Amino acid sequence: MIEIYTKAQCPYCELAKRFLKERGRSAIEYRVDLDPARLSEMLERSGGRRTVPQIFIRGEHIGGYDDLLACHGSGRLAVLLGEGDER
Repeated sequence: MIEIYTKAQCPYCELAKRFLKERGRSAIEYRVDLDPARLSEMLERSGGRRTVPQIFIRGEHIGGYDDLLACHGSGRLAVLLGEGDER
């Protein structure tokens, strides 16, 4: 399961969602600008990180969009998604 905390008019949120969609993955999206409880939840789960997106895969905190790309580049994303072995 992929979870992504977002807000409106966030270009990095859109990039992260597009990146996942292009790989055939969908995410549960939580809009922190519409739901203050989700913002509090995001802050707790991410260790206080306030920027969006904040991405979680199988409950593990990945970070933001740049972190998602780094995770993909290292091969770790495929492992987290159950697609292959870690490099």
